[in-house]
Amino acid sequence: MGGMRALTLRINGDEVRVAAPDHWTLLEVLRYQLRLTGTKQGCDKGDCGACTVLLDGRPVLSCLLPAALAEGHEITTIEGLAPAHRARGGEGADPVQEAFDRTGALQCGFCQPGMILSARALLDRNPHPDRAEIRAALSGNLCRCTGYEQIYQAVELAAAGGEGRD
Repeated sequence: MGGMRALTLRINGDEVRVAAPDHWTLLEVLRYQLRLTGTKQGCDKGDCGACTVLLDGRPVLSCLLPAALAEGHEITTIEGLAPAHRARGGEGADPVQEAFDRTGALQCGFCQPGMILSARALLDRNPHPDRAEIRAALSGNLCRCTGYEQIYQAVELAAAGGEGRD
């Protein structure tokens, strides 16, 4: 049996110390130690994207990442998006979250946190993507409900004047 490991993680701008089993993934630490349950546990094998978080601004599958490898990196979960937006002087939720709401880009909502984080990462590196770039950026995030059209529209809305990041 493995032991426990003391971890120091930087999550949503805060340094967090946590003890977790050696073999735990970042997903397990986020959900079961830190109660950040916006990060969803889906397939546990890197296929569905429900567990997507941002690591130094890039989308990663937290179900595949050993928690210890996240030390020294900035982790952003869905819970951190709106506070970060407000800290930069915005109001309300992150523009991507607002756009998902405005376009009705969700049904059951299970895929939404990972989808929104993947979209946020795309817009941070490419503020005005075309539909093909949006499709490619979200290709690792599966949705079983919507048929994707409203999701793509939400990212386009967030990228349009005023809904993206300044």
